[in-house]
Amino acid sequence: MDVTRCYYNFELLARTILITSLFVINGVCPQTPSTEDLCSPNPCQNRAICRIRGDGYSCFCVPGFQGAHCQIDVNECVSQPCRNGATCVDRVGTFSCLCPRGFTGPTCVLEIDECQSQPCLNGGSCHDYVGGFSCTCLPGFQGHQCEININECQEQPCQNGGHCIDGVNDFSCDCSHTAFTGKHCETPLPPCQSEPCFNSAICEDNQGNYSCECWPGFEGRQCDIDISECDSAPCMNGGRCIERSWQALYGSEPLLPEHYDPQHAAGYICSCPPGKTGFLCEELINHCDPSPCQNGGRCESDTGGYICHCLIQRHNGFLYGGVNCDVRLVGCEGHECQNQGSCSPFLLDGTHGYTCSCSPGYTGPLCKTPTTFSFERKGYLLLQSPLVDTEMSCNITLSFKTVLPRAMLFQRNSRGLLLSLELDEGQLQLTLSKEASTESPIQLLELPHNVTDGEWHSVEAVLGNWVLTLKLLDDSGSCGSQLCHKEAAVQTTLAGLASPPQNTFIGGVLQDSDGPSEGAPLPAFIGCMRDVFVDWQLVVPEEWLSDSAVNVSPGCSHRDHCLDVPCQNRGECVNLWQSYQCRCPRPYEGQDCEEEHVTARFGNEDSQSYAAFTITDDLSHNLSVSLFVRTRRHNGLLLALANSSSQYLHMWLEDGRVTVQLDNFESLKAEGAIDDGEVHFVRVEMEKDRITLYVAAEKQGHVEGRTVKVQAGDTVYVGGLLESRTTSVFGGYFKGCIQDLRINDRRLQFFWLDTSVKAFPLELMVNVTSGCSGDNACSRNPCLNGGLCYSTWDDFACTCPLRTAGRRCEEVRWCELSPCPMDAECRMLNQGYECYSNATFLNESTVLSYQGNGQISRNLTNLSLNLRTRKRNVAILHAQNGSAFVTLSVQDGFLSMELQSTAGENNGEEKESGGGPDVSTVSLSSRRTVSDGEWHSVQLFMAAPWALTSRWTLVLDEEIEEASTSRRKGGNLDFLRQDVDIFVGGFAPKAGWTLVGCLGTVELGGIALPYLSSSDVNLPRLQEEQFIQTSLNQPLLGCSGAPLCEPNPCLNGGECQDLFNTYNCSCAEGWAGRRCDFYTNTCASNPCVHGNCSVSGLSYECTCDFGYAGVHCEEEVDMCENHVCAHGGTCLHGPDRYACLCAENYTGPLCNERIEEIPWYIVVRSVRPKLPVSVCGDDIRNYTCFNGGNCTERELSCDCPPGFIGHRCEQEVDECKSNPCLNGGYCRNLINKFVCVCDMSYAGDTCQTDLTSGGLSSDLLLSVSLASVVLLLVLIFTSIGLVMTLNRRATHGTYSPSRQEKEGSRVEMWSIIQPPPVERLI
Repeated sequence: MDVTRCYYNFELLARTILITSLFVINGVCPQTPSTEDLCSPNPCQNRAICRIRGDGYSCFCVPGFQGAHCQIDVNECVSQPCRNGATCVDRVGTFSCLCPRGFTGPTCVLEIDECQSQPCLNGGSCHDYVGGFSCTCLPGFQGHQCEININECQEQPCQNGGHCIDGVNDFSCDCSHTAFTGKHCETPLPPCQSEPCFNSAICEDNQGNYSCECWPGFEGRQCDIDISECDSAPCMNGGRCIERSWQALYGSEPLLPEHYDPQHAAGYICSCPPGKTGFLCEELINHCDPSPCQNGGRCESDTGGYICHCLIQRHNGFLYGGVNCDVRLVGCEGHECQNQGSCSPFLLDGTHGYTCSCSPGYTGPLCKTPTTFSFERKGYLLLQSPLVDTEMSCNITLSFKTVLPRAMLFQRNSRGLLLSLELDEGQLQLTLSKEASTESPIQLLELPHNVTDGEWHSVEAVLGNWVLTLKLLDDSGSCGSQLCHKEAAVQTTLAGLASPPQNTFIGGVLQDSDGPSEGAPLPAFIGCMRDVFVDWQLVVPEEWLSDSAVNVSPGCSHRDHCLDVPCQNRGECVNLWQSYQCRCPRPYEGQDCEEEHVTARFGNEDSQSYAAFTITDDLSHNLSVSLFVRTRRHNGLLLALANSSSQYLHMWLEDGRVTVQLDNFESLKAEGAIDDGEVHFVRVEMEKDRITLYVAAEKQGHVEGRTVKVQAGDTVYVGGLLESRTTSVFGGYFKGCIQDLRINDRRLQFFWLDTSVKAFPLELMVNVTSGCSGDNACSRNPCLNGGLCYSTWDDFACTCPLRTAGRRCEEVRWCELSPCPMDAECRMLNQGYECYSNATFLNESTVLSYQGNGQISRNLTNLSLNLRTRKRNVAILHAQNGSAFVTLSVQDGFLSMELQSTAGENNGEEKESGGGPDVSTVSLSSRRTVSDGEWHSVQLFMAAPWALTSRWTLVLDEEIEEASTSRRKGGNLDFLRQDVDIFVGGFAPKAGWTLVGCLGTVELGGIALPYLSSSDVNLPRLQEEQFIQTSLNQPLLGCSGAPLCEPNPCLNGGECQDLFNTYNCSCAEGWAGRRCDFYTNTCASNPCVHGNCSVSGLSYECTCDFGYAGVHCEEEVDMCENHVCAHGGTCLHGPDRYACLCAENYTGPLCNERIEEIPWYIVVRSVRPKLPVSVCGDDIRNYTCFNGGNCTERELSCDCPPGFIGHRCEQEVDECKSNPCLNGGYCRNLINKFVCVCDMSYAGDTCQTDLTSGGLSSDLLLSVSLASVVLLLVLIFTSIGLVMTLNRRATHGTYSPSRQEKEGSRVEMWSIIQPPPVERLI
């Protein structure tokens, strides 16, 4: 309280001193009259100006001084401009800052980066802070600059006398002179360190002991005992035994290696005497070396000699036999085996003989006897055999071929058991069951392999030793990954009483046989069998009894009818043994799939096509609609189902995708488009309440719907509806082809087939044609650049010339080499290239002539060039051959062509009949002029170049829409191929009408008339077809007009611009006209009131000053007319915008931000200082700079002091906006700075110091509090001293005595900066 009262007393004193100083400023009391010149001598100090004012005088101070006589030096340091604790030194009109360590700059705001010199050594990281730096050292270093390498050996980490070697952040121990090892020499050396094992044995440590792992051939604890392998005398026939461990023999014994290796010292070697060989000398000398066997025979040596095994395959076309395979076997000569049996000759006791190996289906010495028989219809073969063994046994092997999936192969009854081999679903099945029993089979074997493919298969069924076996005897590869063999054990108690004889039925059984009769019997075997063995006895058709075979025929008469490929159009043929069946793919029908559903063409030549069918029967709830579709149209109605009241099902194309919708349910759209011109199969399935869409058998999706009820009398519309307006809702009428349309199994035939099929009747068909022919898309000539058009289905394809590409041959690729000069363009040809350039034509001397080289074979059906001229009547190209001629010229500015040619194979020649050729004349003109000095491209071509005569078309500047077409037909330009002079640039020399202008390279039939000769290009021209220049004068390359700007036709300083055979003058200011020959200055009358005038052509433009607008800058713009300054803010005019001077407690650019109120616990004892203002401007306009802002030369702009922004310094910078105060401190925004009012537990500039931490004791808190009180007293006394000594301050900026007389001094009495307010926490 005392401190506060003292401060208030001092404040009262300061105010008294200020009021007293106001009376002293005038210097002389006004009541004292005086007539003398009070300003002489000058009472004002420091170069101030003295002026008489009333009865006294006033001093006008220069910047930096103030007071009644300008005797007080203004202290510029009172605003504390120096930052970061720097010392401010006041100077005249300015100040300087003595920066503390770590800072620099005029106001010490720049922090010095001490890390810039990289003071940290040894890879340390530098961290800069105010007035210094710190280093973060890498491991192993320390010191202020990481200059000290830490000695890791200081703590003596090595044990047992080990020597420590210091490293970087590491150490190592040298244990070589100790009996220890390890990182710290802490581990005793293992026993194996002394190498106690011999003969390179491996030593292994074992808990303080060791063991030796011996190599083969050694033993003992230390592997020091050599095992003697020769003690058993293993060598035979007098061989000498040599052990591999006898180290002394190495290097001298040839059977041993040169060097001894303990790891390979086990075993022995036998040194054999002469005549013996082998590892143990047990083998005699090889009599087969060299081999005595000839003709590829293999020699086998034995004790008594050798044996030759002759080749069983032919060698050099013959077989050989004999002791040495040197006798040619001739037993098969004259003894030919039949039925493709193979003959094998042999030699026995010097006699030649042979044997026949029969092919399947035959037997006998010469393979004459057939073993094949067939079952054409239901039958059987009965074989009876007596019981041989007391045990049950059976062995049946047979080969068969059939296509029937179910059949009986054989059945055998013996001892009350029934053994059957059957075909079930095309697979072999062997069953063993009790005879005359309906119980389940005792044993069942199956082979998962299809054997009913019409090919021969061999099978073996064996029952012996009470084991049942089934084996497929085909090649192992035919079974694949499936088993070809199965077997199973049979119980021995199943044997019944002996019942001779045993019956074996092949291919079927008797209906009254003893076999099981209940259930569905298997059908009889239909097919062929051969090589049937029953108990190892071959069944030969010639030998069986006539009454034992029923419907069995010798041989195999089956012929696979599918081998004739009767099924057409990818139909699948099914072999039925005696017949066949074709499974036809859609859209084919008929016995052999020979008949195709006729395709219906809709929308031919863009006509409206549709058809209607009537449903004659009620269909089931499950509905299927399928058809083949081909189209290129993106949208169109495919099909609609309708009853008498509404249309309930639609199928249409939308963006090329099939879309289906039932009533008003959700529509179903396919994933991909089908408008590619290919045939697509579309199918819609409706089951219960679900609709599923398929395209090419791929599911596209499904939606929920309702059950569809298609009843008799409903109508099916295809391709469109009766009304076009209703059809347009679904994309309009369909254009394309539809084939094989079906609803369930009923066809909807547009055109009837010869094959009878179920179909719904056709009620109506409009503009639907048979077949699927497309429109002729080439009729519009879509191919460019000479491309040939070929019609595809409802589309076209362009065959482009070489080096052209694109769908319409619109893309051209140019040369990749550089054979042409820099100014020429290279273009690729079929056989080479050509250089295209421009040429300038001036008079008759520049007319060029060309002739064909005699190799031109193509038809010349077009002419193209680029033209640039300003003349309205010139000849461009002319050529004549007899009555045929062509002339291209410009007449009255329009391009014109006249062509007279003959129509025939040989143009210009008379017909063989003796009559003259057919002459046709064509005239053609452009629709626009070309004599404007600009470049124009010209294309002339026959509309039908393949025809003898055709209309000619003129295309100017590639504007096809504005093309001109001749009324009459004319022939081509083939008469120009050879021996005809073609003149370019005129009719002919000295014929007049010469061209003045430029031409690009002219092309006739795509062949250029080049301006560059062979000597002008870098590579030879390789094309056969060429036009050769025959004129003697060389063309003028490039395009240039007459030098119309020399001499300069423009007057009065005008600049001439050459515009190709004409010119334009850019006149100087104030001049106009074709040659700048008359004067005009639209700004002479000074039409711009508040702005600058500039001439713009024949008029002028005003550039207005800031604050003015209008054509003549006569309107003053009020920037504040529609201002949006909120909360009573005052609008301030700016140069191009306005600013807002906010009322108290508001801030922001538009005064829409409320200043935060000071919390209740902070007491402010003094009001913030009010900063001075400056009135700037001139006699016409003035404005005010707020908050200590200074006037500038910029209009309506101020130089703001630190802490304020805006063009009038009206807005204070909120330094508290970034929330710099920590730990709950309150930020108080001051001028160009901030102050943090901290909680009682924190201190520091930003409340960063925690006073309650363990490092601060109560004594320290007391000391800090006392020091703060003393510092506060010092600040109070200092402030009072400043108030008593400071006086009024002179103005800043440009000195203006007249303005000062008018407006008075800019410094107000409250402009002195007061001490900061006293704040404390309650």
